Amino acid sequence: IFPVSENESMGIEDARFVRFVDDDGDATYYATYTAYNGRTILPQMIQTKDFVTFKILTLNGKAVQNKGMALFPRRVNGKFVMASRQDGENNHIMFSDHMHFWQESRIIREPSGPWEFVQVGNCGAPIETEEGWILLTHGVGPMRQYSIGALLLDLDDPAKIAGWLPEPLITPNEEERNGYVPNVVYTCGSIIHNGDLIIPYGMSDTRSGFASIPVRELLDSMKKA
Repeated sequence: IFPVSENESMGIEDARFVRFVDDDGDATYYATYTAYNGRTILPQMIQTKDFVTFKILTLNGKAVQNKGMALFPRRVNGKFVMASRQDGENNHIMFSDHMHFWQESRIIREPSGPWEFVQVGNCGAPIETEEGWILLTHGVGPMRQYSIGALLLDLDDPAKIAGWLPEPLITPNEEERNGYVPNVVYTCGSIIHNGDLIIPYGMSDTRSGFASIPVRELLDSMKKA
């Protein structure tokens, strides 16, 4: 996928892909991403069923004027749901009757630990488990260090926090600190495979790697609300 419009002339960034299954069982792949023209950003959405042909749509509404939105993989209580960060600081959540129009958001998590006291955001589409939605997050701390954390959202009301990791899941090690954007580990999505959460992530915008953790271990490590 390459930039194709004037709005994307300086790049397309941070695509957060998800396999979305609608109430009728129909599955479509979507990805929210940021288009950048050197001056302003535009929130866009990719839609595909086969990864051969793609449709690009612009997200609309007063709640989609910033970066970092991640669509849930199904409707919740009949609504489309997205994780977001409208204010550049806190984790938000949005609900809508239409996938391409988002008018309101609410804060679900503010920076709380020293590793995330500058800002927090999401790291891709939430993953459904029997105990709730696992939402990977990123936090920015001292020296602009980006780390990856995790929240657990209530299955039926994802605006409620059911649990959280008190410490970051991944922080930059010595080998990962140097690069084009130093001191950063960052991901835009993860999957569960054979009981493990598999997390591909970027290292200082220079290299890529994978990390994994048993889902049970991750859930047991969380503080419960």
